[in-house]
Amino acid sequence: MESMINTSLDARGVMTIELNRPDVHNAFNDELIEKMISLFEKIEQDKHIRLIILSGAGKSFCAGADLNWMKSMKGYSKEENFEDSKKLAKMFHLMNQCSVPLIGKVHGHALGGGVGLVSICDFVHASRRVLMGFTEVRLGLIPAVISPYVMAKIGETWARAYFLSGERFDTEIATSIGLVHRVSDDALFEIEFEKTIESFLAAAPNATKIAKTLVKSLMSFDEKDIENFTCMAISEQRISEEGQEGMNALLEKRSPEWKK
Repeated sequence: MESMINTSLDARGVMTIELNRPDVHNAFNDELIEKMISLFEKIEQDKHIRLIILSGAGKSFCAGADLNWMKSMKGYSKEENFEDSKKLAKMFHLMNQCSVPLIGKVHGHALGGGVGLVSICDFVHASRRVLMGFTEVRLGLIPAVISPYVMAKIGETWARAYFLSGERFDTEIATSIGLVHRVSDDALFEIEFEKTIESFLAAAPNATKIAKTLVKSLMSFDEKDIENFTCMAISEQRISEEGQEGMNALLEKRSPEWKK
């Protein structure tokens, strides 16, 4: 039996996580959710991982929730639905909080919870023919669990427009509202995606993690606390091993150790 998730780690520290349910467009069910939770709990313990690529096998990135899984929940009570949703929420929380940069490699369709996965990626590189949509309302449901992560990217106005209609949209719109950062034609997608990887690997590993923490922290700080927090953050980084190496490399006109 094939694994629902394929993983690999190359010599550069680039980990690829491929959703592997192509027959159902990589839709997730309770088993896949549990596997993703376990995987991301372990990732934080592995210091060799510098970058994570999230992709999907087959024609689609992710079609959201598996219809067979949804069918099995049809008779759940409110309490049972709540407990089930908590597992999905835990998966998204762990992925969103992951200290390692998470890059979405998106092709085909990304629908419902699949757009939720897109929204928790730090950078999204999509094929031009990708279609996205918060299609839950067209099934009589709502994009509830993914909503905090999506709204952090697209804001209230676009959430109202697409949460309420369930309309699908292309990469031009996805880019304009903040879900996608880079778009490539299919013929150049793999070549240009490799350039995206190289761009992130040019950054110092620990500095990248700290920068990610910085962004998330600033969203929760009161204005009066921001100045002290940011000044302390840069002070600590300047005297760190990476900070010293980066500044020395610049002055000595050479590449820093992490780029060699």
